[in-house]
Amino acid sequence: MKVTRRQFVKGGVAAFTVTFAAPEFLSDLARAQGAHVRNLVVLNLSGGNDALSMLIPYNDPFYYSRRPTLAVPAGQVLQIGSDRSSVALGLHPRLTGLKQIFDQGRLALIQRTGYENQSRSHFLGTDIWSTADPNNSSGLGWVGRYLDSLPSPVDPLVGWNTTGSLPHVLQSARTAVPAIPSAAGYAFSSPNSGTELTAERSAALRISSHVPVDRPELAFVYGSAQAAMATLDRVATVGAYTSTLTYPNTGFGQALRAVAGAMSKGIGTKIFYVTTGGFDTHSAQNVNQNNGAYYSLMATLNDGLLAFYTDLNNQGLLTDTLVVSFSEFGRRISENGSSGTDHGAASVMMVMGGRVNGGLYGTAPNLNTDPQNPTLENSAGDVHYETDFRSVYAQVADRWLGTDSVKLLGGDFRKGSLSFI
Repeated sequence: MKVTRRQFVKGGVAAFTVTFAAPEFLSDLARAQGAHVRNLVVLNLSGGNDALSMLIPYNDPFYYSRRPTLAVPAGQVLQIGSDRSSVALGLHPRLTGLKQIFDQGRLALIQRTGYENQSRSHFLGTDIWSTADPNNSSGLGWVGRYLDSLPSPVDPLVGWNTTGSLPHVLQSARTAVPAIPSAAGYAFSSPNSGTELTAERSAALRISSHVPVDRPELAFVYGSAQAAMATLDRVATVGAYTSTLTYPNTGFGQALRAVAGAMSKGIGTKIFYVTTGGFDTHSAQNVNQNNGAYYSLMATLNDGLLAFYTDLNNQGLLTDTLVVSFSEFGRRISENGSSGTDHGAASVMMVMGGRVNGGLYGTAPNLNTDPQNPTLENSAGDVHYETDFRSVYAQVADRWLGTDSVKLLGGDFRKGSLSFI
């Protein structure tokens, strides 16, 4: 029997946080048959990443005149070639690992991604990128909708959220995703240990096994609790994961290590959510200082992704993995009076993986201050989008997840020039 949100709340259990869904035998069967699972890692660069400090048009004179203290000197950028508009581009000098991956053809950089009338609000911007719907930013997440489209029964560990709260992109109508910031900390909670702990867990399992047909809201809670406990042992195996190298001792690095562990142990997860924050660099951005704010952001991003990429490659899991990044907006072109950058418009997306057709996609903006400059907006203050971000999602949906992007995204956003998968 389907339980609506209203029934659930009416039953007096609204404070109960539901984070699981259904039986686990499908993943067991897949592992027994040696089936390959295509893993998707959704990476959120929270705060609004400054694309012009990450992917640098180092021959554009306006880049230097508009950023007298924040521009990366041309001699320091990591040159990666020119895009189809013949603009020479380079990565931030701290992204040496990402340059290696780019040179191997496994990193795609999609320039000037965004949407019309882009929000410069952290909350609204994140909601729009999460729902893939600028007109209904309060709807379900686009990944959540994908999870809802999977045939039943859905494994309760089909998704793994490495943060403590449910991100909007994973919000769904039927398929809940567990929040597991730490595999080691994901366990049956009790002040006791040993035989007492085992007895308490067994009792809880027996209680949740009772299905009161006349109380659908209670059956919903019991079913969720039963499924939750069925996942504990599988998650515990991830806590014992031994990686092929040492990951950075950062929150981001350790989250990626857990993701690699879940993939390696084959626990049934196919969708992962990871975030790294601090990109709201209004002041003291310090792009070029070794211990500067943005320099440190690039260090965290680079070192975490390089370790993850190398670990998966060592295990033969790279070809089954795709990482796609987003950030709620880009930043303004000209630096502000506090040696930082304010909320802007279009930014850059990254796609990384063993089956990625790497390279530069789209064209770089011309940073000329002419108000009629078609690559800029807001009186030439911001980068105007060229590629609708939903076109990137469409490629991921069609070519990686194997679902219908038109149905999933509510429109045809497919773009022929995007061929990163």
